[in-house]
Amino acid sequence: MTNRKMVNTNLDVEHLNKQEQHWESIFSGKPNMFGESPSDAAVKAVEIFKKEGKTNVLEIGGGQGRDTMFFAENGICVQVLDYCQSGVHAITKKAENNALSQLVTARCHDIRNPLPYENDSFDACFSHMLYCMALTTNELEFLSSEIKRVLKPSGLNIYTVRHTGDSDYGTGTRIGEDMYEVGGFIVHFFSKEKVRQLAKGYELVSVDEFEEGSLPRKLFRVTLRK
Repeated sequence: MTNRKMVNTNLDVEHLNKQEQHWESIFSGKPNMFGESPSDAAVKAVEIFKKEGKTNVLEIGGGQGRDTMFFAENGICVQVLDYCQSGVHAITKKAENNALSQLVTARCHDIRNPLPYENDSFDACFSHMLYCMALTTNELEFLSSEIKRVLKPSGLNIYTVRHTGDSDYGTGTRIGEDMYEVGGFIVHFFSKEKVRQLAKGYELVSVDEFEEGSLPRKLFRVTLRK
């Protein structure tokens, strides 16, 4: 393992806010940081949504909108949340430029707070690597319960996370729990036990392993049903 600096502290609001500033800086300087093509996770999610007739989707942590645009291009109505204003602006602009504004609504929101929607509002929720951001397990449990609240009966929650088999796990600065800061980014790595813990109140449909990027990142794709 590379340099491993231990920090015996719990992740706090101030630390998360620093991550928000870090992402704002990155997004502002790189308008297409993750490229234009959708993630493999989004492609798989659209297959599932079409098979089950899910047409009204909440996306959490939309980034700069590559997956959002893909959903809309496939006729899916998307409400997307991100805590970076620059990301929300990028998504709104892309929707306008691609004549998809009628299908895309983006807004800034801190997901540590209650989701700004009524109960039983969505057919499905999708988030790509949002769960493995700088969030404590307690905050993730709250988020999972909020997603369950806004899903319709039999609604799906599909999320992806980097897992403890990833090459970055255990490197950099340990923040607390299974969180490490590597290259300025805090990552919360998941075990299968944590997946099961956060599935409380849902039917755990599947946990699939896949890889992404050149490292490659090693991830779980988790599918839950309300």
